[in-house]
Amino acid sequence: MSKRKSRDSHMTVGQCVSQAQKILRQRFCHQEVSTSPVGLECQHKHLLELLRRTAVHGESNSVLIVGPRGTGKTMLLNYVLKELQEEKDVKSNIMLVHLNGLLQTDDRIALKEITRQLNLENVVGDKVFGSFAENLAFLLEALKKGDRSSSRPVIFVLDEFDLFAHHKNQTLLYNLLDVSQSAQAPVSVVGLTCRLDVLELLEKRVKSRFSHRQIHLLGSMSFSQYLETAASQLSLPPDFPDTKFANEWNTSVKKLCEDKSVEGVLRKHFEGSKDFRSLHTLLLLALSRVTVSNPVIRPGNLLEAGRCSSADSKANILHGVSILELCLIIAMKHLNDIYEGEPFNFQMVHNEFKKFISRKSHSIHNFEKPVVIKAFEHLQQLELIRPVEASSAKIQKDYQLMKLVLDHTQVMEAVQRYPQCPTDVRQWASSAFA
Repeated sequence: MSKRKSRDSHMTVGQCVSQAQKILRQRFCHQEVSTSPVGLECQHKHLLELLRRTAVHGESNSVLIVGPRGTGKTMLLNYVLKELQEEKDVKSNIMLVHLNGLLQTDDRIALKEITRQLNLENVVGDKVFGSFAENLAFLLEALKKGDRSSSRPVIFVLDEFDLFAHHKNQTLLYNLLDVSQSAQAPVSVVGLTCRLDVLELLEKRVKSRFSHRQIHLLGSMSFSQYLETAASQLSLPPDFPDTKFANEWNTSVKKLCEDKSVEGVLRKHFEGSKDFRSLHTLLLLALSRVTVSNPVIRPGNLLEAGRCSSADSKANILHGVSILELCLIIAMKHLNDIYEGEPFNFQMVHNEFKKFISRKSHSIHNFEKPVVIKAFEHLQQLELIRPVEASSAKIQKDYQLMKLVLDHTQVMEAVQRYPQCPTDVRQWASSAFA
């Protein structure tokens, strides 16, 4: 580890690097943003105003944040809540309850979780309640400090909101929305869902208590906004302990995003998926390559991360096959070219392979037929080839029709990257016809 110290604080380069990685990993893994989410200014303003009215004025509200997975619903909500808690009027006044439809699979579990998050296990004790509504009313009553205006506001965040609609009688949703509508206590219910038809899942009595406010996130981000987001996600915050290192890092990030090769990687990623999760995965892979000897992210790191994140699983399997299996795949590729993608059987593949062996017997061993059959079956087990129809007792294995599930580029890439691949096999693969 380098012993070089920075001028304005007693941190070595190694400590700076590990601190920067810690901050950025936390940002990527917990869907946090350091600045207002790009392209969501209108939604951000709407949600902040809504939750501020609950936190400051004790006004009850309910809202649904709707959008496809990865468009930044959780990230937007986390940023708004963080911003809210930094305000002087709010600070530690609000209480947050996070519920997830995948974890709280019924109302009893959800109620236990609400009690735990509100720190009211001791207050509830061994009390027996007649109904869910009675239990929830007791919990909210326990938070009161006098009249309604001095009660502590509670914000309920329901992730995977649509799954709560499948609970028996939708009791949890009914009671939460009923409390938020009847102004018994200052309560906000924020639902996060990727289903556009979520309101159709609600019962009539639940729907009538919902405010019908919806904030839509449709992922309409442009590429320039995507680049801006990538740069802001990689930048270190102003309160980083070592100012000199932070300035150098942020300058290198700015240069990195202006690099043409990096722009190419990000554009390819953007065209494949605009979601924040996949962007965070890409940046996390690049960040993991930062070391003391390489204290900034270089274009090469991001190019390598792009290759890793878009790695083809089928092509990766091909890199581990034997030379005989690779020859059989090349034979199948030629059959596909000759018969324009029509199915083939083992006998056709074997004949194609024998033709190649007869021409190039000096470069590759002449395998016996049972060995070739075994290699063919292994390819089927690896799911690189699959039968066109379910196997029948009437059809011999040699004549069962098969289809290759690899395309031309995957086969050619595997041949090029195959270690010590014979030249004749490479030439056979690249020739248009056998």
